[in-house]
Amino acid sequence: MKTMFQKVWEQHEVVPETADTPAVLYIDRHLIHEVTSPQAFTVLRERGLAVRRPDRTLATIDHSSPTRTEQIFGGAPITIESAARQIAQLQRNCADFGVELLDLKSELRGIVHIVGPELGLTQPGSTVVCGDSHTSTHGAFGALAFGIGTTEVGHVLATQCLLQRRPKTFAVTVDGALASAVTAKDLILAIIGQIGIGGGTGHVFEYRGAAIRALSMEERMTVCNMSIEAGARAGMIAPDETTFSYLAARPRAPKGAAWERALEHWRSLPGDALAGFDRELKVDAAALEPMVTYGTNPGMVIPVSGSIPDKHGDPVFDKALAYMGLHAGEPIGNQPVNVVFIGSCTNGRLSDLRSAARLLRGRKIAQGVRALVVPGSQLVKKAAEAEGLDRIFIEAGAEWRESGCSMCLGMNGDTVGKGEYSISTSNRNFEGRQGQGARTLLASPLTAAASAVRGRVTDPRQFLNA
Repeated sequence: MKTMFQKVWEQHEVVPETADTPAVLYIDRHLIHEVTSPQAFTVLRERGLAVRRPDRTLATIDHSSPTRTEQIFGGAPITIESAARQIAQLQRNCADFGVELLDLKSELRGIVHIVGPELGLTQPGSTVVCGDSHTSTHGAFGALAFGIGTTEVGHVLATQCLLQRRPKTFAVTVDGALASAVTAKDLILAIIGQIGIGGGTGHVFEYRGAAIRALSMEERMTVCNMSIEAGARAGMIAPDETTFSYLAARPRAPKGAAWERALEHWRSLPGDALAGFDRELKVDAAALEPMVTYGTNPGMVIPVSGSIPDKHGDPVFDKALAYMGLHAGEPIGNQPVNVVFIGSCTNGRLSDLRSAARLLRGRKIAQGVRALVVPGSQLVKKAAEAEGLDRIFIEAGAEWRESGCSMCLGMNGDTVGKGEYSISTSNRNFEGRQGQGARTLLASPLTAAASAVRGRVTDPRQFLNA
């Protein structure tokens, strides 16, 4: 009896692990971007090595890419010197080594973890790596997907393999149904809040249960995306008809007879009914509410209707509240916000934008609040504009941008000011993540949109149930 993770691992094990040496694991898909790949390409040049499988490698520009249209299509310069340098280096590296690059003006460009799935490159039963923590996103398809370091990026470029120790297994079973206005983002925040940011260390999550099966592919990607925030090596969801339907129309998914062969393999991937796990967690979806963080890691999270807990004497807690300028016992609702960010590889997909636009339609963003809406890819941007979502955002008072990582980590100049509060649909609320001294509250697109309207942390049910 095997879990899904065990099946995928064993199918890619070139050399088994021993007590003294890690396993050699074959990698099906290698995604790269401008931040973690330059040093790896330098090593290849120094050693006279080629990229072993350029056909299994895809590069895109996302972390440092400007999101202002004039800087991409209007000829205006990229004003952040480090960003311009990283982008130029990736362009040179891909040209020199024959790696496909979705360049700045490509209609397919976007955040790496959104581009892979929407092109159909992320497929069930595959191994996917990238020099980025949130590679766990791709596990929504039943792939074993995880982030790697810069040295490992070089290993994969040169060999298409990695040295890896086999993680343990962790079943996260979510039964019941999510209530209205409770989203996939709220679900994963609640899970992280329950087990903590180190609760999954050394394990791969397998998300199961009725509530998981009811999620769309985009919602499943949100859940798997933040597995890393609970310390897990990866997160996986068994492929099913929802998965196959999503992939069927993707341009780089298998076609014809190859599709039928792929389906046969994919249907064999779900774990055996009697397979055992090293750890298990059960979650009642019906008991969950919209969630929001209050501290400086994603495990510091409470329902939007709740109050900041009192953990006085815990040095991590005390330091976090001091940085955030918040106090134990205070309700998180009505906390003023200065900036609203809707986007990122966690919540920058079309369904996320639809969700936020649904609440913002016919409403205005509060005076003094800056709202930035950044689609996760150019394809998402085009689709959103075809539905008129951009007009809803603009008429509400938000800025509508080109795709990129943007304010998730602020490498491209999209930042939050010192001491300002940002309610963000991204994945990390670390000190300085969105700008030096910035204070980040993580939430769903619905909660972010509701908070934009009132200028304070707001339960979206106040608008949707009105």
